[in-house]
Amino acid sequence: MTPELGIDRLLDQVRGRLERVDARTAYQAQQDGRAVLVDIRPAAQRAEYGEIPGAYVIERNVLEWRLDPHSSARLDVADSPRLWPIVVCQEGYASSLAAASLQDTGLPLATDLAGGFAAWRAAGLPVTDPLAH
Repeated sequence: MTPELGIDRLLDQVRGRLERVDARTAYQAQQDGRAVLVDIRPAAQRAEYGEIPGAYVIERNVLEWRLDPHSSARLDVADSPRLWPIVVCQEGYASSLAAASLQDTGLPLATDLAGGFAAWRAAGLPVTDPLAH
């Protein structure tokens, strides 16, 4: 029987294999076309806080199917295992677990945005106006 990790230990474990990026690095990688930003936040959070222009909105429950290059349900952007997805959640916790799952699916470059959408907004990077929805 495997000893229980607990969420904090699990989070530390998965983050140990991620090369997490800060908001400015994520923005530059998106602008250069080297990475795709993947927003996994629920609709309610996106409506309340806004969205990152150009980010792919993919609900967490279908994330692996949409980004796995071998999945018949994949998005067109997910055509190679060399895809560099940067996963974004609200504060940078769920995104770490999701990025690790993408690595397990066969996307070795998958990572997440440290601090999540909150860090993106705090860095003064572009966001949609949540009231515009």
